[in-house]
Amino acid sequence: MPVRVQTCGTSSPLEHFNSAPADVAVQSLLSCLNSHRWAHRIASHRPYPDLPSLLAAADEASYDLAPEDLTEALAAEALPPLPEDTYAVAHTALSAAHAAYEARFGHAFVICLDGLPVTEALDHVLGDIRSRLANDPEEERLVAAEQLRRLARGRLTDTLRGAGNCATSH
Repeated sequence: MPVRVQTCGTSSPLEHFNSAPADVAVQSLLSCLNSHRWAHRIASHRPYPDLPSLLAAADEASYDLAPEDLTEALAAEALPPLPEDTYAVAHTALSAAHAAYEARFGHAFVICLDGLPVTEALDHVLGDIRSRLANDPEEERLVAAEQLRRLARGRLTDTLRGAGNCATSH
């Protein structure tokens, strides 16, 4: 879950991010995508005039992830949580599919479910895992990198839009 940047008074979350100490900005960014190079690159280009500019920089940095950066980011990812009322058989099917994926590609399956109704998430995840198991490893790294980019973008947006009071939240 993203670490929200603390704001207070009339300062916007983006203004606070822009003026935060570098280590605080990097930690916030690492909660969005666990790539140190990605986080340092974005933090070092502050200040950003607006959220779209920050998101564009995050996208650009995501596209430039080296294989070792992608490996670092993938290592920190986990499957999205299933709704509490999901049947045990669905958990079993998802666990088996995830194990097959991880055995084939050597990293966790990542998928961005932003905008997808919770009721469709399980079917979407299972279908995507099964479909992506047919990819060759290089093709799958490209697909996984794109999913990480989308996840980072959503988390970054949530981080900078979600903090509006004088408390830091997690």
